[in-house]
Amino acid sequence: MYGIKDLKQIINNITQTTVECPVKDCSCIVERQHRSFRREARFMCPEHKIYISPTTFEYDSKIDNLLWQNKVDLELLEEIKKAKRESRIERDNSEDSLTWNVFRYLENTNQLASLLSHFGHVSHFDADLIYWSYSLKLKGPWQELKRARYEFGESQARGSEPDLIALTDKSLYFIEAKLTATNNTSPSDKNNRKKYLTGGNGWYKQVFRSDFDTVAIQAKKYELFRFWLLGSWLAKEINRNFCLINIVLSERDKDIEERFIPHIIQVEGQRQFKRITWEGIYDYIVKNAPDSQDKQLMVKYFHNKTIGYKYGILQKAFSVSQNVPVAQHRIMK
Repeated sequence: MYGIKDLKQIINNITQTTVECPVKDCSCIVERQHRSFRREARFMCPEHKIYISPTTFEYDSKIDNLLWQNKVDLELLEEIKKAKRESRIERDNSEDSLTWNVFRYLENTNQLASLLSHFGHVSHFDADLIYWSYSLKLKGPWQELKRARYEFGESQARGSEPDLIALTDKSLYFIEAKLTATNNTSPSDKNNRKKYLTGGNGWYKQVFRSDFDTVAIQAKKYELFRFWLLGSWLAKEINRNFCLINIVLSERDKDIEERFIPHIIQVEGQRQFKRITWEGIYDYIVKNAPDSQDKQLMVKYFHNKTIGYKYGILQKAFSVSQNVPVAQHRIMK
């Protein structure tokens, strides 16, 4: 996995027809991509096995973008990909690979419930994690999400798909993770409202202050609209509190709560929208996770992660301190 320590800080050789490999000390120059990203031999650095564009690169193998490569994790990821609508997990700035690397670590080290308690101010002792609608317990799509999609008129092939769903004995969490993408989304067909306004016996009126056009089209919060609607209804059906979590970079979407909350009806302790940051998760890991080799990998991952190039300049992903207190992370010596 290539990161800040491995990549050129500036790519100087970008022309209308060619671009250089971003890995340090590599002189390879390949044909420049235009418009859509393609995995073709003419765009690949043969030494480093990456497909290159002026703004990002993509690994030839997804394994090169994953921290956890044991048999169990890789087999689970393959099963998840069968249920997931799309995946760009090989891309350097992939939200999917980031989500998998961080949350698989939290799950494997039994820290997920503690993390949810930390950010939600509610004590949880255990949590089941569902990746992109795939349930490990069921070894297939989570049936409750399928039921919610059906209730609100969505097709199963193109239905709402949170990045993560966490289920505890008290709460249901829908988690939408962002890296470089924004929260601005609009429906492809503005006249097709499915059963969003009528499903669940008119549940929409119970959880929204704004009408569909205002929140989904004018405010461009269509994705968050769907997650809030389906998630809150489903939580009611299974007798859980509901929280929609939006994970973003610390320097992005700082006002997402101010922009989205006025459109929705929250109930204290029962129904809530919350913004948290990847940097906040990093801080939690540094301060609370037990020392281990996996923690070392996780911390280094946050330090070294990049999100491509802008005007030829390498972009660091996270605003995190490189100075980890020894008492909190002795293994980093």
